[in-house]
Amino acid sequence: MSTVSSGHQYGVGLLAVLVAASVGIGYYQMYYLPEQLATPDVDEHVLHPDKSTHIEMIVGSADPDQQDNYVPKLVNVQLTIDNHVIWTNVDDVPHTVTPDHRYTDGYSGDFGSSGVVKAGEIYEFLFTEAPPNIAVEIKYHCDPHPWMTGTLLIGQARF
Repeated sequence: MSTVSSGHQYGVGLLAVLVAASVGIGYYQMYYLPEQLATPDVDEHVLHPDKSTHIEMIVGSADPDQQDNYVPKLVNVQLTIDNHVIWTNVDDVPHTVTPDHRYTDGYSGDFGSSGVVKAGEIYEFLFTEAPPNIAVEIKYHCDPHPWMTGTLLIGQARF
């Protein structure tokens, strides 16, 4: 007697295996929190610095002949002192704060405005990391107006 196997049986078996695998993966993803996603512990003085650093996107920044656009263009930022940086658009044209190279802060996430900063609006970022005795240099620009550039030097406070 010959046995005829049905493609339907194989399909049901394959479906059962896929469902079991997805339940296992779903369980794993639901309860496993990798350390990379955990927010690091940050000193309260870094989270609440003494003051903020203010940078303005001045009137006329969209003009390529304008030398000043982010004012000040070079800023030294020190953790615990002025590491909360606020960009204010006082121009009447939207701008961005876009890093030249990706920079991610372990606590605050990716640096850079998520869209345009419209006239009268602000973009702010809290820097919480800097290696000892070295300043991290972050260059940034405005996407629609690439001649608009600025530089941040992020370092530890020296007492």
